[in-house]
Amino acid sequence: MSAPHHHGEHPAVGPQGDAAPTPTEPAGVATASAPPSAERCLAEDRAAVGRLAATVERLRGEVRAAHAAAEGRALIEVAKGVIVERLGCGPARAAQQLAALAGPAGISQLELAADIVNQAARDRVSEVADDFVRRTAAEPGTGAEPGKSVAVRLRTAESAALNAGDSQAFAESLLAHALVPLGASAVAVWTTGADSSLTLRAHAGFGADEPARWRYVPPGVATAARQALTDRRTVWFSSLGATGIPSIGHTRHPDGGRVAVPAGTGGRIHGVLEICWPRPLEPQPQAVERQIEALAELCAHTLETAPGVPVGARAPQPDGLCELIELADGLYDPVLVLTPDLDADGRLRDFRIRHANAHFQDPAGRSRGAVDGALLLEAYPTAAGESELFERIERVYATGEPFRARRTRLTALVDQVPLASAADISISRHGDSVLLVWRIEDESARLASLLQHAQRLGRIGGFEEDVLTGEITWSGQLFDLFGQDVGEAPVSVRDLTAHAHPDDAVVIGRFLRAVLHQRRPSSTAFRMLRRDGVTRHIRVIAEPALDPDRRLLAVRGAYQDISAQHWTEVALAATRDQLAVTEQEAAERNRLTLQLQHAIMPPTKAPLAAPGLDVAVRYRPAETESLVGGDWYDAVVLPSRKILLCVGDIAGHGIGAATGMVVLRNALRGLAVTGAGPGQLLSWLNNVAHHLTAQVTATAVCGIFDPETRTLRWARAGHLPPVLVRGTEATALPMLQGLLLGAVDDAAYEEAEIQLAADDTVLMYTDGLVERRDTSVHDSVAQLLTMAQTPADSLERRLDLLLTHSKSDTDDDTCLIGVRVT
Repeated sequence: MSAPHHHGEHPAVGPQGDAAPTPTEPAGVATASAPPSAERCLAEDRAAVGRLAATVERLRGEVRAAHAAAEGRALIEVAKGVIVERLGCGPARAAQQLAALAGPAGISQLELAADIVNQAARDRVSEVADDFVRRTAAEPGTGAEPGKSVAVRLRTAESAALNAGDSQAFAESLLAHALVPLGASAVAVWTTGADSSLTLRAHAGFGADEPARWRYVPPGVATAARQALTDRRTVWFSSLGATGIPSIGHTRHPDGGRVAVPAGTGGRIHGVLEICWPRPLEPQPQAVERQIEALAELCAHTLETAPGVPVGARAPQPDGLCELIELADGLYDPVLVLTPDLDADGRLRDFRIRHANAHFQDPAGRSRGAVDGALLLEAYPTAAGESELFERIERVYATGEPFRARRTRLTALVDQVPLASAADISISRHGDSVLLVWRIEDESARLASLLQHAQRLGRIGGFEEDVLTGEITWSGQLFDLFGQDVGEAPVSVRDLTAHAHPDDAVVIGRFLRAVLHQRRPSSTAFRMLRRDGVTRHIRVIAEPALDPDRRLLAVRGAYQDISAQHWTEVALAATRDQLAVTEQEAAERNRLTLQLQHAIMPPTKAPLAAPGLDVAVRYRPAETESLVGGDWYDAVVLPSRKILLCVGDIAGHGIGAATGMVVLRNALRGLAVTGAGPGQLLSWLNNVAHHLTAQVTATAVCGIFDPETRTLRWARAGHLPPVLVRGTEATALPMLQGLLLGAVDDAAYEEAEIQLAADDTVLMYTDGLVERRDTSVHDSVAQLLTMAQTPADSLERRLDLLLTHSKSDTDDDTCLIGVRVT
């Protein structure tokens, strides 16, 4: 009886499936084996995986070798067929002949097969190979690839493409045989749709996930392949990432090089061949460029004949052309159905006119039958001229992207169109045919439409009245203007009085006499009373139509609704009247303010008789009367024989600022009689401004000069400090602490004292003397100090110089006090 197996244990199995005996026990005795160690199991697993991977890689190599051998055999079989045709022998004899020729030449049968096919084909591949051989022979030592290997690669790739079961196999073969030797790492084959979209038809070298993201590229999305399709030329990118253009695989090798080549035959682009390099791409020799162009041509033939190509990418069957002709006959515009005409080498040289519908009119007067079947450039040579019509048709046929343009000159086909006319053009590709449709715009209809819009926007309508028959013709706008239905009879000009305001009967009668009796153009304006109760202001203008004997035949003219203009003029007149009254009131207020200010502070004042001191004042009012402000000054001898000196500036302009200036100036005079110092005076004046006025704020500087001691005690309330001129130097006194007046309920003001000497001059001023819009206050004061240093023969002269050379540009009034110690 054998030992039971525990969970997780596995018996050793021998070749026949029985439990294998352990080395320490006799054969045939079944025992429970000990579990192997973890390290041993891991090593055995790794060995098994390694053997499996080696087997898979060996099988892959065998598959690749089998594919290569099959592709090489395909090329050899083509060469055998050439030998059979040339020598008239059988296949066996052709095989012997190929082997006999390859041995003495020292080349492989594959290389000899490529040479034989090249000689027989004389196509693009053979041209590329021959050109490469010539360049290699002419440039020895370049290390270039032998020309025969180029031919082998291209012919092998061609054979693989012909034998490939689908497009994917073709792309893989193309990469392996033709592109990997050039250093490329991936290839994509795009097909173009009827709407110029791109579909990824085949790919190789991009991995598994990348192609799924690039399965379809809608029209208008910029990619490398799109640029090649739009430009219809080969586009090289030394580094795709540097251009910022997205494309398949750009995230894997962002700095890699790339080339996109249109793949087309017979002037039509079937797709785009896009080749990727893993590294930046250096400029390639011309031989490599021609190899890639040959591969693109091979790709084009493959796309043209490959199964599963999208509808619209292949040449249509005759039934498709018949359907297109039926479509052209059903259109009401001139239509030409064109098909490509190729030369002996398969290149597009012209388009043949397969059908012209019944609305087509030949400019030369030929019948439609004479045009059908003719070549486009032979029938209409100017299509390749300035109109660029042929180039547009060629582009549409190549890329599939439709072309539409409005109001284009179309003289290539319709020479009878006037120069002022234009046509709308539509060119589209349908299968292997091109549909050219154009619509000549009717200039008269367009002008009529413009005239109708102009009448509607200008609210104007025209009329004509036959005075002999009484027939009246109105434009549609007039019925709406008169408030009538379209079916009603128009109103005669003779009956305008019945539809107008009674007060306008005279002007209408004058208008009718001028037109009907005096036979001259005339116009007038009147108020129309419509039957719906609406009153409209109308302007009518008319002229008589006379026969050679100056007899009146008809009256032509127009009515225009000028109601909006009338009411605008009324509102404008009222605004002008109101503005005149406002200006008169403002001028009166400014005059009263100016009179009040001049009564208190005249621009010039007689010298103050003060002991030991010369005092001079200047006041310069604002240039603009509407900016009359509240600047003020005062210089008065107090009962104590001391002298009060002050200047101030009320915030604002006009009558309010002037009255505030009167209040503070008189208050300061009254407070100064108490004998208090300048700091206390400003503190009391702040209470006056805050409590006893209507929100007045002001700045001020106040000084009291003692002629006995020649000392000046001063304080400031938010004002610029005084300037001391001593000898040839001018300095600003310190910036003492002090808020502007009226800002807070209670404020204290710092006081300072300065000892003056004989001939010292102290200047007090308001900001109107120095303030500039483009200069800081500090710089303006510095300019004032420079000017104050200028010598002057008198105090009056010094003040005049300061006012004359002031650079202030704020148009504010200015106060200036100067005192000189004697």
